[in-house]
Amino acid sequence: MITVIRGGDIFSPHPLGEKDIWIFGSKIGAICLPGEITIDGMDINIVDASEKFVIPGLIDSHAHILGGGGEGGPSTRAPEITVEDIISSGVTTVFGCLGTDGTTRNMESLLVKARGLEIEGISTYIFSGSYQIPVVTLTESVLTDIILIDKVIGVGEIAISDHRSSQPTFEEFCRIAADCRVGGMIGGKAGILQCHLGDGKRRLEMFFRLVEETEIPINQIIPTHCNRNPDLLEDSIQFIKKGGYVDLTAGHDPNPQEKNYLSVATAIYLCREKNAPLTNISVSSDANGSLPVFDEKGNLKGLTIATQKSLLANLKYLVQEKITSLTEAVRLFSTNPATFYKLEHKGEIEVGKDADLVLLDNNFDLFGSIAMGKKNMLDRELLTVSTFS
Repeated sequence: MITVIRGGDIFSPHPLGEKDIWIFGSKIGAICLPGEITIDGMDINIVDASEKFVIPGLIDSHAHILGGGGEGGPSTRAPEITVEDIISSGVTTVFGCLGTDGTTRNMESLLVKARGLEIEGISTYIFSGSYQIPVVTLTESVLTDIILIDKVIGVGEIAISDHRSSQPTFEEFCRIAADCRVGGMIGGKAGILQCHLGDGKRRLEMFFRLVEETEIPINQIIPTHCNRNPDLLEDSIQFIKKGGYVDLTAGHDPNPQEKNYLSVATAIYLCREKNAPLTNISVSSDANGSLPVFDEKGNLKGLTIATQKSLLANLKYLVQEKITSLTEAVRLFSTNPATFYKLEHKGEIEVGKDADLVLLDNNFDLFGSIAMGKKNMLDRELLTVSTFS
């Protein structure tokens, strides 16, 4: 099957101008000036992308594809994500994790859910583990999970500086990071340890200790939810300056008026102000995870649910408010996570890479989505739906 995305304004992430993108199967086969390549005598599917921006598909490196939460009891378990949710959010690659509940939601179900989403048209990876230590795994260990299970890209989300964590020791933290390092090397993967950061006063203390006291590379560990509060962001900026990668969480509202929570836009502004390079930052959704609100005594006060649609809302806000260029925004939501997790065939529009593309209109709203060469949305209409829709 040959598809041509014709005449779109391409950001690969860097601007290429108006070009045609030729897709052969699941890969990008050619990028050329409009009309420069023609093939006669073959059935070619043409997608008119004129007056549209074409960017790499978004990579969501932190989502609860099985649903998450449960901190308020069984009725507060968030629902599973659907392929329609993912497609309508401009996401073409998603990483699934467990979260607080690694008991009633397990690794076997997480793996099967990821495989199902991939059959339906989305690239998927998963993390072994949950909030707690010891790490819940599919096989006998973190090492064998990363080495032997194709979809396991690392361990996450281990909770740090949070009242819901298992309060791991520094030695336990180092051992998991070391297993990720070796498992990634042997398995040919990134082997990332991704950690949930809470509101605890220790913040990134163990991250800095690991960098200073061990030989484990700084880019083996990635903290997420780093815009949770100003003090945590300040720690994260220092971590970035040492060469580390950090992940921000896209909230429902790109411009919230909350006292402690920092929007992605505010976090990006502060990182720039303090000369922390944006190339070391990614943005994820925490989709289908519950968003509990606790009082000072740890009592649950309220609960909402995260959505993947927050990604495009934040990208749009960053560009329209001129906080970043479109190129910089694409890096935050696609190219950077592809780099952090060593997804060499994703995150860029380039010959030989996966044909994961998103079409945006002039208002930066979603017009179309193509994943691995398959059209999942076009003219704002879903073309792919889940099996039981």
